[in-house]
Amino acid sequence: MKKILFASSAIVAVAFAGQAQASEPIKLSVGGYMEQWIGFVDEDAPDTEGRVNAFQSDTEVYFSGSTTLDNGIEIGARIELEGETSGDQIDEQFLFVNGGFGRIEMGKNDSAADSMGITAPRVGPVGPNDGGIEDWYENAGIIDTVPSSGDQNRVTYFTPSLGGFQAGVSFADDSGKNGSDGYNSIDGSGDNVVSAALTYEADFDGFSLGLSAEGENVNEGSWYGAGVNVGFGNFTVGGSYGHTEDDYGLNLEDDGSNGEDIDAYDIGISYAMDAASVSATYAYQEEGDEEIQAASVGLNYTLGAGVSWQSSVFWFDEESDADNEGYGVITGLALNF
Repeated sequence: MKKILFASSAIVAVAFAGQAQASEPIKLSVGGYMEQWIGFVDEDAPDTEGRVNAFQSDTEVYFSGSTTLDNGIEIGARIELEGETSGDQIDEQFLFVNGGFGRIEMGKNDSAADSMGITAPRVGPVGPNDGGIEDWYENAGIIDTVPSSGDQNRVTYFTPSLGGFQAGVSFADDSGKNGSDGYNSIDGSGDNVVSAALTYEADFDGFSLGLSAEGENVNEGSWYGAGVNVGFGNFTVGGSYGHTEDDYGLNLEDDGSNGEDIDAYDIGISYAMDAASVSATYAYQEEGDEEIQAASVGLNYTLGAGVSWQSSVFWFDEESDADNEGYGVITGLALNF
């Protein structure tokens, strides 16, 4: 099997090499974003000590570049450098190949299910569905209708868009090689991670439609979900649903045992007017006897090219062994470069 793979790889490499000699060399360009936020939050968790910093930031620098071969195939790379982190300094890094056959990505990146999943519309720095509420509190649960395995060393294939339909599939060979745990080719303690998604996007007379169905399997369990967004005029309404099985490989308790089945959904509406857009979004999640609900109202106002002022007012309520409720007001600037 190894000889067959080696021979196949050699044939592909020679084919590409003949075309690459006449193409332009890859030159990396720089991009990224910087977000700086200030906020006031309050929570009622009984064991809370102190407070989370009233100032938060998120910054990344992207290095990307590509070249187009004589046969029209584009080959390139993208590297994302975190501005501040306690884990990996490199957030994502992957190689991509684009052509009439679709797109292939290889490296540390999100799965097809994660990148193609559609959720309720939301603007502003904080939202109820995996939107950063937990960053502002010492004890806050996370609602997530698309709970994928995160950045992994994986291979992903996206089909071309055909009549508005597009499919994607990803494979990672070890769920244990993730994030700050680092990568190690000897351990192999994790399970295969298989992700897939199907989307449909179309514009009709007076309205637009976006649909998604996605899922992921790890160990003996899976999560799966679906989302829809409908646009008409300046409005967009939509929502999503996700179900995680109790034996999904990454859904574990602190003692390593299986968790509970998880059901989550979100709904929302947004309105865009010239340089400003506003939204209202609600999300709910149930895991056994634990219930979490959250809501946010957000504003995004474009001040200039690559500069926006964003604000969120949000609330969450968690009913579990450690009941907690809180609210917050966040504002700040987001720069894209």
